[in-house]
Amino acid sequence: MDLVIRDARVIDGGGGPSFRADVAVDGGRIAAIHPEGSPGRRPTARRALEADGLALAPGFIDMHAHSDLALLRDPDHSAKAAQGVTLEVLGQDGLSYAPVDDRTLAEVRRTIAGWNGNGDDVDFDWRTVGEYLDRLDRNFGGEGIAVNAAYLVPQGTVRMYAVGWEDRPATAAELDRMRELVAQGMREGAVGMSSGLTYTPGMYADDAELTELCRVVADHGGYWCPHHRSYGAGALEAYEEMVRVTRKAGCALHLAHATMNFGVNEGRAPELLDLLDRALDEGADISLDTYPYTPGCTTLVAMLPSWASEGGPEATLARLADPATAARMRHDLEVTGSDGCHGVPIDWDTIEISGVTSPALAGYVGRTVAASARERAEEPWATARRLLTEDRLGSTILQHVGHEENVRRIMRHRVHTGGSDGILRGDKPHPRAYGTFPHYLGRYARELGVLTLEECVAHLTSRPAARLRLSDRGLVRDGYRADLVLFDPSTVAAGSTFEAPRTLPVGIPHVLIDGRFVVEDGRRTQVLAGRSVRSATR
Repeated sequence: MDLVIRDARVIDGGGGPSFRADVAVDGGRIAAIHPEGSPGRRPTARRALEADGLALAPGFIDMHAHSDLALLRDPDHSAKAAQGVTLEVLGQDGLSYAPVDDRTLAEVRRTIAGWNGNGDDVDFDWRTVGEYLDRLDRNFGGEGIAVNAAYLVPQGTVRMYAVGWEDRPATAAELDRMRELVAQGMREGAVGMSSGLTYTPGMYADDAELTELCRVVADHGGYWCPHHRSYGAGALEAYEEMVRVTRKAGCALHLAHATMNFGVNEGRAPELLDLLDRALDEGADISLDTYPYTPGCTTLVAMLPSWASEGGPEATLARLADPATAARMRHDLEVTGSDGCHGVPIDWDTIEISGVTSPALAGYVGRTVAASARERAEEPWATARRLLTEDRLGSTILQHVGHEENVRRIMRHRVHTGGSDGILRGDKPHPRAYGTFPHYLGRYARELGVLTLEECVAHLTSRPAARLRLSDRGLVRDGYRADLVLFDPSTVAAGSTFEAPRTLPVGIPHVLIDGRFVVEDGRRTQVLAGRSVRSATR
């Protein structure tokens, strides 16, 4: 055999007790598991790795990733590989780069430049979902990518393609076109569909439109992953809407970064969990993901009321330039509570600039909008408006509005999985991009005991694999793919902090994908073992 890992503490992903065993790997798959004390000869191989008390687990699955371009431009990708992530789910929040035509591609590149950069360093030689997945497989001269990747058809991009940026119901012909685009993406290997229902233009879809698209997803065995219409005021109603739509469509539901934020929702996580439990007990197919931090991360332009973004980025900039229209935006943000800010009046002291696209604006990074405004003796809206205009809508933010008790309660739930929601761009990104999975293991399992280590690993491995309908990943089992991580349960921890967000984790010395070491002795190798992971039902 190729490799035997000796005397590991196997945490197999199923949630049961760990056990000591030798695990052998051959041809990219787990070839033998020999528990300590079991009869028969211990497996041998061309190479032996002494685990020395390390835990051996399935590779972690990031259910909410924004590495759509990062995987194409960065062969190292230690942000995820060093965490033990062996599979990321891309195409999130209803906005990504396939399916597109030339017009849509230009618009979506502009729209999510704050998430992924403008893409000037990427050759966009694809237009369909299948072509994008093929590009992942043949990247870097045909070697592949750093970690595996699955893809969700982005509903906002689909609407941008078929309808445009108008806030109106789709015509019958436009709805048919959207159905065709979603069906084509599913046939080509997408695992489901995502939505960003606080982002334009996807948020312009009503329930009837979303239901029809979810029916297409269900017909192809996929799931819907919505960033729903509110995480603040009206959050519970927004969750109820997502459950209602999917139950009507007969579609599986996976709630993206499911949390209860803002002051109006402090202590209300049990209400969300009761809602989900009732639906689950009635037969609904629901799962969710969260990241183990309280602040959120998005773009500054996402805070604006949706009407301000109708027509696309250039129309938004034109409205910002008009004093009367800008004053209306300010009123919606600061008094009414814009839909972009989840129906809650914005508190500029909670809005920290995490990244800018213009180097001339770097002085704003790491400071709240309110603090920068005080330094300039101006109103916060004047500062925000200047940033939006001069950075051409490209600024990213951290929004400090979460509640720790809500975070802990939700991560204990029976359908919970882990997702980083990691935005890798910006001068001061959210530490979740580099730290989510070791933070779960070190902080929430070892230190706080919110989950046992075995439970925590199951949340990060077998549960997401089940949602993705992957029959040979997510568990340490004979015949399963050898996507594996070895970590030290006594030391594993996120190195990333809000002050130093790109610091790599500690306590994860080895990571394998298809039996090949992508991290060895704590260092990233040059191995590119990642490939596209396509729906088994296509």
